[in-house]
Amino acid sequence: MWQLDYPWLLLLLPLPWLGYRYLPGYREARSAVRVPFFGAMSRAVGQAPSRAGAGSNHWQLLLNLLVWALLLVAAARPVYVEKPIEHQQPVRDLLLAIDLSQSMETTDFTDAGGQKINRLAAVKDVVHGFIDKRKEDRLGLIVFGSGAYPQAPLTLDHASLSLLLDDTGIGMAGPNTAIGDAIGLSLKLLDQAHEQEKVVILLTDGNDTSSAITPDHAAAMAAAKGVVIHTIGIGDPDASGEARVNLHSLQQIADVTGGKFFRAEDRNALDQVYSTLDKLTPHQVNTLSHQPERDLFWWPLGTAIAVLALYHLCALLRPRLSLARQRQEV
Repeated sequence: MWQLDYPWLLLLLPLPWLGYRYLPGYREARSAVRVPFFGAMSRAVGQAPSRAGAGSNHWQLLLNLLVWALLLVAAARPVYVEKPIEHQQPVRDLLLAIDLSQSMETTDFTDAGGQKINRLAAVKDVVHGFIDKRKEDRLGLIVFGSGAYPQAPLTLDHASLSLLLDDTGIGMAGPNTAIGDAIGLSLKLLDQAHEQEKVVILLTDGNDTSSAITPDHAAAMAAAKGVVIHTIGIGDPDASGEARVNLHSLQQIADVTGGKFFRAEDRNALDQVYSTLDKLTPHQVNTLSHQPERDLFWWPLGTAIAVLALYHLCALLRPRLSLARQRQEV
């Protein structure tokens, strides 16, 4: 599709006609020799003199009008608008906070082949599938045990994120559980992001025992910053000490921040949890559209120059062609 960026310039098209119609003709005084027998000379050669300024060249008039119209079209800047180019930009930052405490070594999950695996292996397997579904989101990874540590920054490079997830191991962040510190670190990383939608998925199988900030206080800070936290409890609430998961605390964290709390007792339940999260946190992208434009002004401009050049070339060759024709006739 083509268009004119300055179509109002076409209003000047009648300007030459208005000037020709209403402005006085140009007259130029020249020296001349008057002879008393000029009328006899005119009759002898069979030509009648015309009045000064009365002659007109219709071809030159049409040429001038054509060149004027072409120059105006070029000045109006015709452009060809190409098909829009779409670019998808993520509008959600999603952090995965995964517990690596010693209790994650418990082998109470089964893999696809029915073999017993520990909790972390089951989490990794399911999280990999979750990452593959979030192609348009920026994802990050936090691991926590006795302390919280960033394993992967917010990124669209999900392949590298998956590799960093594979590199995590039980106990590498300490044997204890610091849920409050994990939330605090998540808020710190999300503060550097500019997207409006910010989500944290917190997965733990234990009870907070070593955080510098309590989970309740951290959840209140997250709610104040508009960060939604979904919590997943995969531990045993009837266990004792570090291995006992505090389901009430996880429920409270989710409620305060506007998130959801999930209980995953086995691998199938954990898989269903992430499927539900994928629905709760739907894919949303901003589509930015840009339509490239190609300038076409050089077409009418080049045509005007070519027409003028052709006209002057013909005007230059006409006398020579007439002279050559007269010589052939003689």
